[in-house]
Amino acid sequence: MHNIRQKKEGTATPLVYSTLLAAIFSAAMLLTSCGGTNVSSAPQGFGTVSVTISDPPTCSAPSGNFQSVYVTVRSVQAHTSATASNQSSGWQELAPQLVALPVQVDLLHLPANGQCLLSQLGSTSLPAGDYQQLRLLLLANSAPSGPAPLTNACASLGQVFNCVVDSHGVFHTLDLSSQDTTGLKIPPGQIMGGPIHVGSGQSVDINVDFDACRSVIHEGSGSYRLKPVLAAGQVSTNLTGISGQIVDQKTSLPIAGAMVAIEAPDSAGTDRIFMQALTDSSGRFSFCPLPLGATFDVVADAVNSSGVAYNATIVLNVPGGTNVGAVPLTPETGTPNGPGTIQGAVTAINGTLGANIDVVASAFQTIPLSGGASRPVTIPPLPGSTAVFTTDAVSPCPAGSPAGAYCGSYALVVPASNPSVGTFSAGQISYVPPLSGNVLYQAEARAFRPSSGGAAICSPSLLTTSKDASSQPLMVTAGAATTASRLDFAGCS
Repeated sequence: MHNIRQKKEGTATPLVYSTLLAAIFSAAMLLTSCGGTNVSSAPQGFGTVSVTISDPPTCSAPSGNFQSVYVTVRSVQAHTSATASNQSSGWQELAPQLVALPVQVDLLHLPANGQCLLSQLGSTSLPAGDYQQLRLLLLANSAPSGPAPLTNACASLGQVFNCVVDSHGVFHTLDLSSQDTTGLKIPPGQIMGGPIHVGSGQSVDINVDFDACRSVIHEGSGSYRLKPVLAAGQVSTNLTGISGQIVDQKTSLPIAGAMVAIEAPDSAGTDRIFMQALTDSSGRFSFCPLPLGATFDVVADAVNSSGVAYNATIVLNVPGGTNVGAVPLTPETGTPNGPGTIQGAVTAINGTLGANIDVVASAFQTIPLSGGASRPVTIPPLPGSTAVFTTDAVSPCPAGSPAGAYCGSYALVVPASNPSVGTFSAGQISYVPPLSGNVLYQAEARAFRPSSGGAAICSPSLLTTSKDASSQPLMVTAGAATTASRLDFAGCS
């Protein structure tokens, strides 16, 4: 779930990298507000569910390449089975108002007085149970057989209901694949806090976060394609969040345009980005709404207007509802004092044939924890990164690549320094200075089936390296590019 007015993660361009929505709808669309345990008016054996959507994009112009990203939502559904397929029976409609009146929203702009929410999508009574999956269905880019939204910002393109507006104000169709029929899936691993429990006679508020900046791929043909990145969770109606201010450790002045992420460990203990935003002109950030009872690690890095890079600062164990205050980033003082770049190639093959895959690249630094443990933490790529891309038959392959493979490449701009780590406890943060010595990273690539909405395609579908192209440790230095060892995906059916 993303939040607020600020902006989000950079990618294959700041668009697909660097966080449904901004329409004002009719009174019939407004939610009945409710709290997690309040008694609802639902019949026995049912609870009341309300659905909102949020997103704090970093890919908004002028920091990114897009003025707007419009999508039109026609349905939000949930299922109690973690393994239910698109064709399974039992999907429950959460926002029946959308079925009668689809809503078009701009993922990059909050409405007036929108707080952290882009849009309220609807509410309904729902059979009690634990809901393991969610999905959003979009209106197809064609003459609709049913209702259309009241207004259509994409109308200049014809029968198009999903589009992007680039930094020059030019409209482009946002191509869909099956998202209009099978939906944008939010599987169990992307529902923070586990299944959403709907109790009999209770009210539940669900928020869907649509990461616009990692959800749009600018393809080589010049077209734009939706590769949705979504998360969801049960939230508090008071929109409890995490906020703070990023400042220069030496001058205490605010850092505008710093990249801030809140992260949580996955099942393997690796911190992964849950929401991401850019700080405003006062260096401030705010993430909301957040899942009930969730605790996150706050990770921030930056490059200032003079090109000086800052180390990443990580604050561990921050609960929702916390203002962390001033989070200091330490500027580089060496020569050069800019960031470094991790670049690398990815290949994909199925048997002896090349394979088209969508790829998301990430960079990690490992931090020490109390008790001798450690944790890999995702370092948010800085502006200029190419982190979301595709493999294809025309991109060049490095020497030694598997015969016939399709190739693609990434470039992750990251701090050329070790992170400073703080721990939040009893309202205070105690920081440990960055470790001295070499600045070591890991690079990762995840493979997805193009236009699938996030389905794995290769076996395995995740590859990681801690080595450079010479099989030495993957070390980053200021102002220089380090080539990571090649990542080869196979079995990409």
